[in-house]
Amino acid sequence: MNSEELQDLCVCGCVCVLSRQLSSGPQVQWLLDNYETAEGVSLPRSTLYCHYLLHCQEQKLEPVNAASFGKLIRSVFMGLRTRRLGTRGNSKYHYYGLRIKASSSLLRLMEDQQHLAMRQQPFSQKQRWTQTLSFLSFSVSHSGSCVSQSQYQQFLDASRALPEFPDVDLQDRALPEGIELEHLKSFQLLYREHCEAILDVMVNLQFPLVETLWKTFWRFSESQAGDSTTLAVHDESEKRLPKSCLVLLCKYDPVLRWSRDCDNTLYQGLVEMLIPDVLRPIPSALTQAIRNFAKSLESWLTNAMMNIPEEMVRVKVTSASAFAQTLRRYTSLNHLAQAARAVLQNTAQINQMLSDLNRVDFANVQEQASWVCRCEDRVVQRLEQDFKLTLQQQNSLEQWAAWLDGVVSQVLKPYQSSTAFPKAAKLFLLKWSFYSSMVIRDLTLRSAASFGSFHLIRLLYDEYMYYLIEHRVAQAKGETPIAVMGEVQTHSDTEFFT
Repeated sequence: MNSEELQDLCVCGCVCVLSRQLSSGPQVQWLLDNYETAEGVSLPRSTLYCHYLLHCQEQKLEPVNAASFGKLIRSVFMGLRTRRLGTRGNSKYHYYGLRIKASSSLLRLMEDQQHLAMRQQPFSQKQRWTQTLSFLSFSVSHSGSCVSQSQYQQFLDASRALPEFPDVDLQDRALPEGIELEHLKSFQLLYREHCEAILDVMVNLQFPLVETLWKTFWRFSESQAGDSTTLAVHDESEKRLPKSCLVLLCKYDPVLRWSRDCDNTLYQGLVEMLIPDVLRPIPSALTQAIRNFAKSLESWLTNAMMNIPEEMVRVKVTSASAFAQTLRRYTSLNHLAQAARAVLQNTAQINQMLSDLNRVDFANVQEQASWVCRCEDRVVQRLEQDFKLTLQQQNSLEQWAAWLDGVVSQVLKPYQSSTAFPKAAKLFLLKWSFYSSMVIRDLTLRSAASFGSFHLIRLLYDEYMYYLIEHRVAQAKGETPIAVMGEVQTHSDTEFFT
């Protein structure tokens, strides 16, 4: 497209500002090379934006937010309509009347992804997969933090949709001076779109793009040269919600509470999508990619929120920290599970463990442990007998997990529907850990031949018990496990919510 045609396009489509922001000549040409209008077809809006993000990543361009990019699309493809398509709970906004060109490489990638998803996913998940992003193969060679979803898709639960967010509970508090109700609604809508975009890139294992999305939402500018630069880069967001209003809302208690709750919901969904089963084997490359992402996300977020009020930064980082910690713990638990699986399938090792365990002086262990934990004799004896029996039966890892789950249910049954449940659950976790450490101590002093196997099993069972207690406490409190894990840090931030 030459400069005269581009100028006409800017005049007709009212995108003069966008042309400066996006270097729209190359961007418009890229759109025209890859997309075309057609009747009776549609394309997810998020798919186009993520194609654009990867295009910018390849070309080393600074991307703009989804709203600004959408404005450019509408200026290029005149008369384009938007529709919300999909089943209830899984619907997404689509551009109706737009498709990928047959000559575009994007089409082949989309077809490959959809074919793979339809073949490997149950029928109930097909609708979701036809709406997810199709650009995954691009990322494999672009970033060491990206992995090919086509290779690891079977290990994910990509059927999860982002639940609806509640409205901000104002709690009869007056809006900040200079803030209107429309500003608050715009913030909620922008935040929802932002979270949907994060889900879209995460379900496709495009971890580095999360940093880009954070920077876009919080109006990050490399130069940080002042409002004029920020306004030039984030023009569309500025029109929907001025930066000055964004800053004021970031100090408003109801918005801080709402953002925290939305993040906990988002992050819990991401954890369950990436690691749907902590015991199921996960490829080492995928595990490492998840751990690298967890290691980076706090610094990415803090950097993206430069010049955002400290109150909001603390709230955001608290939830992100709980998210990162959970990913690290679950991947470690998964690694232990696979190592222990080999031990539990080895008959010779199991027989040696039984022999060593029968020589443990459980009466002495119980006497010492009871002084600290006050463990009931009948409970300890039952656990000892059940453990030996389960070991003797050479049960699978999944059967051991079911046994541990049953132990938790039985011990905590008296506290069901009680406000004392969280405290009782945490106390049981401490008792379990102390008692198991006493058994390991006895095996160590006896130079048990199976000490290494017991040590591995003990680490796994302690971690899995932590996982079970975490989820039981969350269920009892009506919260997500992410929210429960963020409580310690949240308590230090109570001045923002009082």
